[in-house]
Amino acid sequence: KFAAWWFHFGLKSYDMVYSDDWTKHGNRLHHIAFAPDTREDILKAADIFLENSIHIESGPHKHAINQTFFLYVWEPGGNRIEFANAGARLLLDPDQPVVEWSEEERKKGQAWGMKTIESFHTHGTPVV
Repeated sequence: KFAAWWFHFGLKSYDMVYSDDWTKHGNRLHHIAFAPDTREDILKAADIFLENSIHIESGPHKHAINQTFFLYVWEPGGNRIEFANAGARLLLDPDQPVVEWSEEERKKGQAWGMKTIESFHTHGTPVV
């Protein structure tokens, strides 16, 4: 079963995610997210990462569930970072309830109905 918790810090749908670790190393940090102002900023970031040999794990794509335009990369220490345009999920209410998606909703895939990449369920902050 996939389990994830989205925390509301700031003005976007989430900034930090922990999820069930299929490798059974314990619950490691899944990723930290940043919210560039535009989709074009994410496209520019993808070019910069490619030019600097930063591993692009997935994207740029649009999430099937929350509709944010995103890019996932692994920074040199192995941590996953997401860049997601907040325009699709701008939250102004500090009391906005936490969103939890069902397994059925998750079956829509990570982006535009594409199958979620395997590393999304197995890669987390490296075990030290």
